[in-house]
Amino acid sequence: MQAPGRCCHWASLPGPSMREAASMYGTAVAIFLVILVAALQGSAPTESRLPYHILLDPEGSLELSWNVSYAQEAIDFQLLVRRLEAGVLFGMSDRGEPENADLVVLWTDGDTAYFADAWSDQNGQIHLDPQQDYQLLQVQRTPEGLVLLFKRPFGTCDPKDYLIEDGTVHLVYGILEKPFQSLEAINASGLQMGLQRVQLLKPDIPIPELPSDTYTMEIHTPNIRIPSQETTYWCHVKELPKGFSRHHIVMYEPIVTKGNEALVHHMEVFQCPPEMDSVPYFSGPCDSETKPNNLNYCRRVLAAWALGAKAFYYPEEAGLAFGGPGSSRYLRLEVHYHNPLVKEGQHDSSGIRLYYTPRLRRFDAGIMELGLVYTPVMAIPPQETDFVLTGYCTDNCTQLALPPSGIHIFASQLHTHLAGRKVVTVLVRDGLELEIVNQDNHYSPHFQEIRMLKKVVSVHRGDVLITSCTYNTEDREQATVGGFGIMEEMCVNYVHYYPQTELELCKSAVDAGFLQEYFHLINRFNGGKEVCTCPQPSVPQQFASVPWNSFSRKVLQALYGFAPISMHCNKSWAVRFQGEWNLQPLPKVISSLGAPTPQCPPRRCPSPASPTIISIVGDRG
Repeated sequence: MQAPGRCCHWASLPGPSMREAASMYGTAVAIFLVILVAALQGSAPTESRLPYHILLDPEGSLELSWNVSYAQEAIDFQLLVRRLEAGVLFGMSDRGEPENADLVVLWTDGDTAYFADAWSDQNGQIHLDPQQDYQLLQVQRTPEGLVLLFKRPFGTCDPKDYLIEDGTVHLVYGILEKPFQSLEAINASGLQMGLQRVQLLKPDIPIPELPSDTYTMEIHTPNIRIPSQETTYWCHVKELPKGFSRHHIVMYEPIVTKGNEALVHHMEVFQCPPEMDSVPYFSGPCDSETKPNNLNYCRRVLAAWALGAKAFYYPEEAGLAFGGPGSSRYLRLEVHYHNPLVKEGQHDSSGIRLYYTPRLRRFDAGIMELGLVYTPVMAIPPQETDFVLTGYCTDNCTQLALPPSGIHIFASQLHTHLAGRKVVTVLVRDGLELEIVNQDNHYSPHFQEIRMLKKVVSVHRGDVLITSCTYNTEDREQATVGGFGIMEEMCVNYVHYYPQTELELCKSAVDAGFLQEYFHLINRFNGGKEVCTCPQPSVPQQFASVPWNSFSRKVLQALYGFAPISMHCNKSWAVRFQGEWNLQPLPKVISSLGAPTPQCPPRRCPSPASPTIISIVGDRG
């Protein structure tokens, strides 16, 4: 390893000279294929310290590995480039756009190779960042390809940098196919750019030891042929053995067929309702006309995995019960295949491996739904950039339904449909916001996974759980109402907790009578001619006839902020706890959590506002 600040020496394979290659416009250039040694500031993390891996592109030519250091508030990245031509871009942006992105760029002008911290403007034009926060650690040649090791703090206090925080991160990447005379000559909008979503800030929690009497069960597709289309949801029915007794699931992990790592996007295992004593065998696309209709009712989540996730462990004191009396013997596996290159002939046997034990743990784990009821009374106007809807789990419900010792939330799965952009659940006690249960400021409906919380959240009787979702409907001409359809919306947090209680659903919606008053007000404001008030109009019909202007938008948002709510404090199968649940006042919040202030990393010396130069040596041909 060389001393910090010295140049790295590269060698090229015999072939066209680099000047000749630079003049061959649009032709692939092989200038980065062999690397002897490169080392800059810092020391490179070892492979064992890079536990997380994800393929970035569908062909598997770019692989990202990383490690999270909460002590240093920084991430070590390793980017493996298997087929590098003239350079590579990698970085992050709000929704995965190549514009307004925070980037690192490795490129050549035909003679010299450079590495730089950069950013792209709203037109995709790339600029050198005057504050170089990506620290290049090592560049090396391996049998697999070019390996870049670099490091970056979570937050940098640089307005051009992406703030790495909990939740989904939209990664962007691209391959440079020709030399560029300068960084500013590169425009990301004109390149072949790609997008991948991942949770970078994995929780740093110890892995529980598995019991000695742990068994495994694999639920996977039976060597199917992946359809040659961009998106496929494949459903597969699995039947538990007859007489399968009650067990606790203590862990599960993905099974991904080798070679299909870039195609298998996410997977879920659902259990059917206990009253379904017979489910026909089925393995095929979930939208197939031959799929049994009753499979739609198999919605109790047993396991969920998404790209970048590792094994999921239950706390040592709890497990998820399945099998035995009152439990269905039928499971449904759902695999989402993302095949943007429309590959043909790919066979797959991916799925999820359950680890379970007959020795029941102290607590049964449960899953509870928080947020909004699936109802059209909650709607988002069209052409909105950040419209917020909020659902409540109120104090009178938790007071009645939770045990005296409370419950402990250890994992969470956030859920909206296509318009969702942000989701957050906050714990409130005595009117004070105490802590965030889970939050995703860059939420994507295309990337949903059960996430372990960094810290277990304890909820006591009389506490309130508030779930808010932010939506974007800029591309829609009609109001988006709540419901089950993909073009309708949801706002849900499935929290995993123990000990299990009878409370399965703690959600709310605006009182329907107050919503009707809203429609009447809009009618009066518009001369009584706009909103449908014909006999028995449906709520979606009424929303469809609202003239969406500044007044109607602001009044609807205000209505959702003060009108009484209808609470769903439910046991299984929509059976409510006894009590008065209609016309309930909104919970009062007298003190809110402030936004955290990003911590600026200490700087040992000023970062140079120039790229890192990497000298290239070798036969020019």
